[in-house]
Amino acid sequence: LGADAVVSADGGYRLDASPDDIDLFRFDRLASEGSRALADGDPAKAAALLDDALALWRGEALVDLPDRTAESARWQARRLDARRAGLTAALALGQAEQALPELTALCDTHPLDEPLQALRLRALRDAGRPAEALAAYENVRREIADRLGADPGAELRALHRELLHAPPAERPSARRPPRVPGNLRARLTSFVGREADIDALRDDLARARLVTLLGPGGAGKTRLSQEAAESVGTDFADGVWLAELAPVEGPDDVPEAVLTALGARETVLRGVGAEEIRVMTERHGEDPVVRLVEHCAGRRMLVILDNCEHVVAAAARLADELLARCPGLTILATSREPLGVPGELLRPVEPLPEPVAVRLFAERGAAARPGFTVGDDPAAAAEICRRLDGLPLAIELAAARLRMLTPRQIADRLDDRFRLLTNGARTVLPRQQTLRAVVDWSWDLLDAPERAVLRRLSVFAGGCDLAAAEAVCAGRDSTYAGRDSPYDVQDSPHDVADVLGSLVDKSLVVAAPSLAAGTGMRYRLLETVAEYAGERLDEAGDRPGAERAHLVHYREVARTTDPELRGSGQLAAVARLEAEYENLRTALRHAVAARDEQEALCLVLSLCWFWEIRGLRLEARNWARDVMALGPDPFA
Repeated sequence: LGADAVVSADGGYRLDASPDDIDLFRFDRLASEGSRALADGDPAKAAALLDDALALWRGEALVDLPDRTAESARWQARRLDARRAGLTAALALGQAEQALPELTALCDTHPLDEPLQALRLRALRDAGRPAEALAAYENVRREIADRLGADPGAELRALHRELLHAPPAERPSARRPPRVPGNLRARLTSFVGREADIDALRDDLARARLVTLLGPGGAGKTRLSQEAAESVGTDFADGVWLAELAPVEGPDDVPEAVLTALGARETVLRGVGAEEIRVMTERHGEDPVVRLVEHCAGRRMLVILDNCEHVVAAAARLADELLARCPGLTILATSREPLGVPGELLRPVEPLPEPVAVRLFAERGAAARPGFTVGDDPAAAAEICRRLDGLPLAIELAAARLRMLTPRQIADRLDDRFRLLTNGARTVLPRQQTLRAVVDWSWDLLDAPERAVLRRLSVFAGGCDLAAAEAVCAGRDSTYAGRDSPYDVQDSPHDVADVLGSLVDKSLVVAAPSLAAGTGMRYRLLETVAEYAGERLDEAGDRPGAERAHLVHYREVARTTDPELRGSGQLAAVARLEAEYENLRTALRHAVAARDEQEALCLVLSLCWFWEIRGLRLEARNWARDVMALGPDPFA
């Protein structure tokens, strides 16, 4: 750099150099460009860039700096990513035999790196050594089982099946299956569970041209869409293309983002902001929708519109236009609410069932803390997954905490989950780095009536029916105390029903038929959403009013149901009280906490016969004692 690169500054000296003058920054740029070229289907360019990037390394990073441990480890991980990408490019270029020595050494050093192990198996297969590939898989499977108590991930298992079922004539060949065109990137983590969802999505994409994955934030919609799209990629001759809409700020930019993702420009400029793209398009007098139609009209392709919820109207208009004018196009969308386009097929993405959620926690936990197994404390692991509603993102954030906490410590701290789960991957979008940011994203997309209703729904325990939601959520929002609210929907129960339906559509409220026959739908919040809505209820100062409305409603439920316990409708009355029992207990707690003797006494007297029928004598005695303590002793 020369002596001029070192300049005097306050407190010492400063290096006056551009980022490309620093080998570490130049490596980062070249590695990023190489990874993008690989994702764009240009392995030759990727290999050249990645080779140049890796050639800059001379031993360990930042070895001369004090307190370098964390930063050095980060750059070593970045180097490993670049080596993995370079080997992937080599295999794509048919250089499996040349890549095997380096791959074998890396796999010995990182035995639990499943993407790396998968690359080695592919290299052995492509080099015409299928028997060695099968033996290598068995070694990997045994290593994972011994150290983690788990099975290999979906990618390794699928590769194993391919090796087992490949026709004998194909095993010794170095031919690769044809690569599906598109821009789907290789995933860096294993995909756990969801086999039934992928099978269902294959059927959906075969019979509908617009399929929308619906679910709350963190449910795994994006990953599921990519896995499903890759599994049907060979059905689309012109490829599978991912358009990420999360970074798009305004609805006018949606066609531009999709156009860029499909590579439908003469020149694709990386890093150009939406405003610059829009100005450039206007200068050339081009309508991006027209360009998209021209590009897609004669092709058979699958386009993933990812994260549509904040631009849902624009995404719906674009999907409708493209599907009407491009007969070979199929769209798979992910969103927290439906697009509302004719012919749309909705596929809800449910939380992971507990066994699968625990397996995900085990895999991500082992990556965060080598040697970790859920067998050390299976009860705590199950509690974590259950209390986090089986949401993959929340479980991964909890697993990352295993670097400093045990599973039991994590489970015990989930009452303050928004402060605990804050350490997501640095490379994902900011709204996916913390649990609070995930829910904030959904909250920011709500209007004032939806926020008011969601806040008040947090006072329910165990869900509620429509009548209860209307009784508790109707009424003036206290955030407009002393002045007229511009949003009067809360004043009418019928309007509450409309808002509740909107919250169901936006995946913030879960609706399911009641287990009791003839009682209609029940509505509940996931625990994470309930805790967030409860915080917002406190911030709005609306908790006393909401809890009072809840108490009054369930006092009336108990009072009016009590006489039916003594007649021919006893079975239905017992079923109703059982369905609402958590809410009735919550109402009692509110009454006792508020020292409202009359309400508490009415509830206890109304529930006495129910407690007797169900054999809940201890519960009856404890509540009666608490209510007696609210008033003076009549015998004193």
